[in-house]
Amino acid sequence: GFLFTGGQDVSPAIYGEETLPVCGDCCKERDEMERKLLALAWEQDKPVLGICRGIQFINAVLGGTLYQDLPSQKPSEVEHHQSPPYDEPIHDVRIIENSPLHRLLCQMELSVNSYHHQAVKELSTKLDAMAYSTDGLVEAVYAPEKKYIWAVQWHPEFSFHTDENSRKIFSAFVAAASDPRG
Repeated sequence: GFLFTGGQDVSPAIYGEETLPVCGDCCKERDEMERKLLALAWEQDKPVLGICRGIQFINAVLGGTLYQDLPSQKPSEVEHHQSPPYDEPIHDVRIIENSPLHRLLCQMELSVNSYHHQAVKELSTKLDAMAYSTDGLVEAVYAPEKKYIWAVQWHPEFSFHTDENSRKIFSAFVAAASDPRG
């Protein structure tokens, strides 16, 4: 399986926009490498899990767009860029009924941590939403035509030791990657 982690901002060039002054540092080499890895995973139907930058990158490469900077482009009372400790939940997300995330967690709402300033603006037509924040941002997605391509905006790796739902997300990814049928 392929894990696309957090990190630098996704280059707006990927989704056909000019870089705004509020966009953070981008890494062209990382964008190029991850674009090739995602294409390979997509073509071979390999499991993928995206976290934070991962959801943003996957969405952008598959034809969606991003907010380059939430505070200036989509102000909200929801805290999307929390201060430490990062393993503590800071806001809630609403899980879409009957989505793969709903089937995994068996709940309609989830409290999550949050540490980002970019986010999905227009969702790729190759992805479906699995969860939204209360201010309407896409917080989790999957590719319905693939065996296992999921991505979340929050950071389950920070809350893995304290949150059963974070462990379930990673366990599902590991199970998909361990499946001998591919």
